[in-house]
Amino acid sequence: MINFRFYALALASVFAALTIGLVLGTAVANGPVTDGLKDQTSVLSRNLSNQRDENQKLLAELKRDQNFATEVAPALLGGKLSGRKLLVVALPGSSEYADDVVAMLTMAGATITAQLAVHDRFFDPAAAYELLDLIHRTGRPTVPIDGLPANSDAVETAGAQLTLALLQHPDSLPAPADVTAVITAYAKADFLSVGDTAAGGAEGAVIISGEPFSDKHATEMNRSAVTLSTQFSLNKPLVIAGFGPGDGNLIAAVRRTPKLAGTISTIDNAGFPKGQVATGLATAERMVQGKVGQYGNDVGATSEVPKAAA
Repeated sequence: MINFRFYALALASVFAALTIGLVLGTAVANGPVTDGLKDQTSVLSRNLSNQRDENQKLLAELKRDQNFATEVAPALLGGKLSGRKLLVVALPGSSEYADDVVAMLTMAGATITAQLAVHDRFFDPAAAYELLDLIHRTGRPTVPIDGLPANSDAVETAGAQLTLALLQHPDSLPAPADVTAVITAYAKADFLSVGDTAAGGAEGAVIISGEPFSDKHATEMNRSAVTLSTQFSLNKPLVIAGFGPGDGNLIAAVRRTPKLAGTISTIDNAGFPKGQVATGLATAERMVQGKVGQYGNDVGATSEVPKAAA
């Protein structure tokens, strides 16, 4: 039977243990263990300070590199795209640097015939039927739906319709009113936004890509971005500028596909001035010299910028 004496002894044992713990803890706190911890903390603090200084130096160096790229851009790009008409298509996630890429293209002398910003909804499988319906409702005499891909892939069919409206073709140019009607219909349905102009007649296209999609439909939407790009590369020069790494990334997908890598030039660091300069140079190489190249710092890049023409 457990009696009062048992409780008294047990309580006394608890207090004795607490007292011993306090004494030992005080001894440890004032002993060699604490000294060792203080030494380690001091070392870590110095290392952290040194690392912080190193990071600041690297950031300053990066900023100088980017400033240098911006400063030499006029000399490198001036006149290389004079008289060339370009379509620019900005994909979701590229808004932070799309205008900077366009600025380099215009610095090189290009005329931007149309600038589109494609929305997430364009690639969303849930909006596929609505996109297909829009395509069939927006056929115009000089932008007919006859001849468009006859399948259920809404992005492929829409891409074919947009290229028909916005790029040059050997037979004839679409009527300006028909081009306006088609692009306006896409914009009103919230599939894309339009810049200051949306005319046809572009000799080639530059697609500006962002980070890969990452929602529940990411795999299908990333694949659709490749499908859209393929449509723009079928009959005219195409350059894709954006970021290279990441699962589902458009540039990585192009570089992994020999058929696409053989016809589409890519730049994987277009978020930085040196990548934007490289985009202007690669576009000139693609449009003027007819050459294809993969540029930047990520897997599949052969160099940071195109080699100077002989």
